[in-house]
Amino acid sequence: MHRRRFLGLLGASLALAAARPARAATADYDFWFTRLMYDSGDWDVDQRMPANVITSLIEYTKLRVDPKEHVLALADPRMLQAPFCYLSGHKLVEFNPDERRNFERYVRSGGFVFVDDCNHDIDGLFAKSFEAEMAAIFGPRALQKLPPRHPIYSSFFRFDGPPATGFELNGWGDDLVHDYLKGITVDGRLGVLYSNKDYGCEWDYDWRNKRWLAEDNTKFAVNIVMYALTA
Repeated sequence: MHRRRFLGLLGASLALAAARPARAATADYDFWFTRLMYDSGDWDVDQRMPANVITSLIEYTKLRVDPKEHVLALADPRMLQAPFCYLSGHKLVEFNPDERRNFERYVRSGGFVFVDDCNHDIDGLFAKSFEAEMAAIFGPRALQKLPPRHPIYSSFFRFDGPPATGFELNGWGDDLVHDYLKGITVDGRLGVLYSNKDYGCEWDYDWRNKRWLAEDNTKFAVNIVMYALTA
């Protein structure tokens, strides 16, 4: 079943459970950016990034895009109605029971979560604790490297694997350039996209500085969103 169609049906079933469903406030939009709060760690990072992603979606696509970022607690059932969710941080990721239940239900029901490690460090606290959470929810082999020709790399613009970030190239974090992304696939489609590349920081700049970029680095964000909506 088409991801957006499934999420629409799921949202209707949740209307009685939420006093003000997220979809009710954004009925005129195809896409809205939802950032997930979680009790552990630091979720409120890369504060200018959503605006830059939203601007690029408006510039490059025909989607009806909500110009505002939405912030919802992972434990809030309204997040189950979002077409796309973003989760990031530097510190511990340790879901409470409500957060764990919603994360699993959302992904298994057709949702899409983009998770970005701000430390860009495979041995860092965020990476180790998030990967442990995914193993506990979906199984120890659930997170797998995406092949270079995964559809997410050609869902709108064409890339030969994941674009590098300036933070990797400058030797911060684990001093590695990660030539892969990881993901969790459910019923043949990607439900969790996981990055150690720190795209959030890469796209977190004053929008007026974009004119100095040789290539718009938010184009891959457009691919991620388009894949989330159409896969």
